[in-house]
Amino acid sequence: MVTFKIVIGTKQGKCVQKDITDPQSAALLGKKVGDVLRGDDIGLAGYEFLITGGSDHCGFPMRKEIQGQGRKRIFAIEGVGLKKKAKGIRVRKTVCGNMIHEKISQVNLKITKEGKEPLIAPAEPEKKESAEDTSAAPENKEAASN
Repeated sequence: MVTFKIVIGTKQGKCVQKDITDPQSAALLGKKVGDVLRGDDIGLAGYEFLITGGSDHCGFPMRKEIQGQGRKRIFAIEGVGLKKKAKGIRVRKTVCGNMIHEKISQVNLKITKEGKEPLIAPAEPEKKESAEDTSAAPENKEAASN
């Protein structure tokens, strides 16, 4: 049984997390970074997503240029999985390949086509407290301070 944590980036700059398991997770297996994924395959009808990256169970990031499933030690100047400390510095980093497999734990997606239902539920308006609740509040504060 394969479980993926999906992080979906919206056009408003918000992120939505969703956990998927079998049989929905089977739609992701074998896909590569940069592929297009239909939302119907993962239970989000009408949406279309672009796979932008992810990380494996140990936290190593997926890198688009590395073909295959396994980890590789690369000699990198810039890009995914690297913070640039100074100009010209090269660092050996461990990264994952670009293919989604069983040991990938997180997959990052970007919305390319919106569906009918919103991913983020609208916030419920806060209810105003009645007069009885406000009179009871000072008593609770005194009891909490003792």
